[in-house]
Amino acid sequence: MQHGPAVRRRKLGAELRALRTSAGLTSGEAARLVGWHQSKVSRIETGASGVKPADVRLLLDAYAVHDARLRELLLVLAGSDEGAGRHHWWHQYRGVLPPTYRDFISLESQAGAMRTLETSVVPGLLQTPEYARAVTRAAVNGLGTEPDERLDALVEVRLARQDVLRAEPPLKLSAVLDEAVLRRDIGGPDVMAGQLRRLIEAARLPQVRIQVLPFAAGAHIGITGPFVIFSFSNTSDLDVVVLDHLTSSLYLERKEDLQAYTEAFNALQIHALSPEDSLDYIAGIGDGA
Repeated sequence: MQHGPAVRRRKLGAELRALRTSAGLTSGEAARLVGWHQSKVSRIETGASGVKPADVRLLLDAYAVHDARLRELLLVLAGSDEGAGRHHWWHQYRGVLPPTYRDFISLESQAGAMRTLETSVVPGLLQTPEYARAVTRAAVNGLGTEPDERLDALVEVRLARQDVLRAEPPLKLSAVLDEAVLRRDIGGPDVMAGQLRRLIEAARLPQVRIQVLPFAAGAHIGITGPFVIFSFSNTSDLDVVVLDHLTSSLYLERKEDLQAYTEAFNALQIHALSPEDSLDYIAGIGDGA
């Protein structure tokens, strides 16, 4: 269990090692190609030391890696601020966002799929502006009074993150929502009514799958708390589980942890209502059922 940067460093190193091996190079040969000492390549591959985006680019060129999406993902893992368009839009909010949140957004922006269990609030990618403001205000007020400008910025970030669902290709989102998410009154009746309508609209998108875990399901494996599993189109070796806490996020990277959380999510999907029945259930709550 590690914080984001350490996990990203090790995952980046493991992927670079795999690419070097696929290129048929020893660490010594790779070092000579880029003009380094072999020990630097070894430290990078084991995650013992950080690596600059420019150095990652040198290695990818040496290994003849031309896949644009894979190159960009690895550069993001190295902490690159580069990128055209909206790829790194969150950097303009550096003064507002804690490093762990920036790490989360960078992974979310590059992931091919996201599986999430939510037990308290609607996932950020599916929130309406009014619901997002109510949730954010409750969160920041719990940590101390925040200026309205910072609250506005945090809401802007939450809404901007939703563009990943409209990207090309879009992020594939699978969400299991505990019934408490739908019944907790956040922002008042009008805000909740709008939020439930938004969930129904989102559930009809081909890249979004929403399932409700009703109270009638009783105790379930997700009762211990929410989690997110990020998966990447280019390589499963970069998949990661994120556990969000009040002041930080923890990342699980071991294969055993990934397998455990994947099996847990699969079990939750089995116990939850089908996507079709979930739509009806959400609509029923919206109608006052």
